[in-house]
Amino acid sequence: MLHKWYYDSAMDTISLKLPTALLAEVEAEASARSTSKSAVIRESLEHALRKGRRHSGGTCLDLMGDLFASQPGPRDASTHTRYLKGFGRGRKATR
Repeated sequence: MLHKWYYDSAMDTISLKLPTALLAEVEAEASARSTSKSAVIRESLEHALRKGRRHSGGTCLDLMGDLFASQPGPRDASTHTRYLKGFGRGRKATR
């Protein structure tokens, strides 16, 4: 939720075009929150922009978070020795 000072600050007006389906989602969200469409769009933009900045300086886990634990296999594949037996053999070393 945005603070009162946020709304008291000077804001510029822009105009944008949205696909009908996206506008319907914005309107439904604004109605559900009892707020304006502008507030929903502002908050969505702020969230998207902050998320983009976080990825540029985030950790490897932040960058690959959606891939983490997404592949099938045993949960202890990286730590249990039976899965590591012979790992790396038969591959040519590269420099």
